[in-house]
Amino acid sequence: MTQAPRDHSTVRQANKRGAARLAAVQALYQMDVAGSGLLEITAEYEAFRLGKEVDGAQYREADPQWFRAILSGVVENQKTVDPVIRQALTEDWPLSRLDSTLRAILRAGVYELMKREDVPAAVIVTEYVDIAKAFYSEDEPKLVNAVLDRVSRRLRGEGRGRDAS
Repeated sequence: MTQAPRDHSTVRQANKRGAARLAAVQALYQMDVAGSGLLEITAEYEAFRLGKEVDGAQYREADPQWFRAILSGVVENQKTVDPVIRQALTEDWPLSRLDSTLRAILRAGVYELMKREDVPAAVIVTEYVDIAKAFYSEDEPKLVNAVLDRVSRRLRGEGRGRDAS
């Protein structure tokens, strides 16, 4: 049901927060595509996915509190997160034109940039670019980098300043 990341050898191995970010992106994707609710998805991931084997694939051990914070934070703040993403996108690429996985990555990344000032912007941008690289091999990771970098400059006055390629 959730979209699985591609096998990509250049993607760094995730730490527990990184694994929580990836799981949150997958859960947001599943909520978007299947119309599942927050409580249902949170319970499913915590019981059957985080750190578990699913269909022969081992999910990394994730920080469950970080996972819950991102997931519930995106859902609760979507009305403020989406306009921030829209402002960072070009006019010819509205948020609705992006596929569900890309929207989930951007929503989670922008949420963290907005609400998790205890985490450096460079860490957030890098982690979500790496997640994009797990799903995409074309220009999408560059788009994630550009959008999150614009948002971090606008919200925090700082950017990562490195190429996502």
